[in-house]
Amino acid sequence: MQRDELELNLPPAFEIGEKVRVRKLLKNDGTFPGKEVGQVLANKGDIGYIASIGTYLQTSYIYAVHFLETGFVVGCKKKELESVEESHESNVTHE
Repeated sequence: MQRDELELNLPPAFEIGEKVRVRKLLKNDGTFPGKEVGQVLANKGDIGYIASIGTYLQTSYIYAVHFLETGFVVGCKKKELESVEESHESNVTHE
């Protein structure tokens, strides 16, 4: 994406209900209510599901990710997430 290109001009990178993995440690920057600033909200590698999609400063998407283990719903940028591909048993050959 070009520097002057708005992410919102493109479709969202993830869909609601999609399984995603966190690419980096996520700490509270002060926008997560009820938790101290700096408290860890999700660790690198944690798995969650896209609960909703919003926007940030009319330039980019924010993905609300529900982490089932903690119950937290954390707003994440596209660069902080990656899609989790489900492995299918149909790819395994049985002889």
